[in-house]
Amino acid sequence: MIKVWDYSKEYELLREDILGAVDDVFKNGPLIFGPRLEEFEEKFSNFHQCKYGIGVGNCTDAITIALKALDVGIGDEVLTTSNTAVPTVTAIVNTGATVKFVDINKYSLMDISKVEEQISKNTKAIIPVHLYGQMCDMDEIMKISKKYNLKVIEDCAQSHGATYKGKKAGSIGDVGCYSFYPTKIFGAYGDGGFITTNNETVFDRMRRIRFLGMEKKKMSSGHWNGKYYAIEHGTNSRLDEVHAAIMLKKLPYLDQWIERRREIAKKYYDELNGCNIRLPIEHPDNKHAYYIYVVAHSNRDEIMSNLVKKDIHLNISYPWPIHIMDAYKHFVPNPCTHLKQTEDDAKKIFSLPMYPTLTDEEQNTVIKELKLLI
Repeated sequence: MIKVWDYSKEYELLREDILGAVDDVFKNGPLIFGPRLEEFEEKFSNFHQCKYGIGVGNCTDAITIALKALDVGIGDEVLTTSNTAVPTVTAIVNTGATVKFVDINKYSLMDISKVEEQISKNTKAIIPVHLYGQMCDMDEIMKISKKYNLKVIEDCAQSHGATYKGKKAGSIGDVGCYSFYPTKIFGAYGDGGFITTNNETVFDRMRRIRFLGMEKKKMSSGHWNGKYYAIEHGTNSRLDEVHAAIMLKKLPYLDQWIERRREIAKKYYDELNGCNIRLPIEHPDNKHAYYIYVVAHSNRDEIMSNLVKKDIHLNISYPWPIHIMDAYKHFVPNPCTHLKQTEDDAKKIFSLPMYPTLTDEEQNTVIKELKLLI
């Protein structure tokens, strides 16, 4: 069987180190908010060219916490794309804000030319989604944010290590939010998330919000009592010591894993370019990290069904744009006419196998069988 994603071979390569790290946590503690998390927060932030960072429970929490720390809430509007994972929008709605969707371009990213038409007096923030491993046009997004005084939260769930003009994902806007869901470029063996920023004030507030809005407080006598006091309403979202220890073992491999993804992507392009299938386009300002390799074909469903018969299992990201889902369709007019590219792509896109331990033999088989169907 050839899977669209597989972690098992990666785990076997790192098994001894990972189990040793986990055993150390269990033997010596602490289990929550300990030195491994502090070390990982520093190293992961530095990797992404940021001064500050905090580990949280998942990327949904990361975006929610970031929005709250930037004072986004009821009555505000937040711009993002509909061709993304649901958690991007879940986080916005969690704050009480309203979502406004911007259409995508040929790179499957936010179409900058369509942004300003969605801005109103209530618009407070913009969430560019660095989809599939490629960053949005951040220069233009930052120009627009400055013009309209908008906060920028980069959704980096799929773009660990990706760059735009040499700048890492999450280092350009006010805040960057990452997912450590197992399938991601840099995934945990469970769940996890992260937030980066270069703003110390925002960092302090996010750190407080993730821990129930609490800070240490002095007793009336002036002594610390070691207890915490809620300064504001927060949430409970933490990256535990076990996963911090695991991610510390994995972080040194991230650059080489991205390079391997790029090698796989190049081979797909070299072998399939000129065939009857739309391939991903890497913007010249970007270094694509290729979380997934998304192609498009009008006969997608039949192609995927035939490949299953050959024991090749692909995936669709995403078959339904968020704005047509029952939970969120009230955020767009009916009929919706401004998200045509998003809706057209959803009918055609699918993902080919993409992960660092995909073998040349497996990729050759995928390419051979796919060519027979397109």
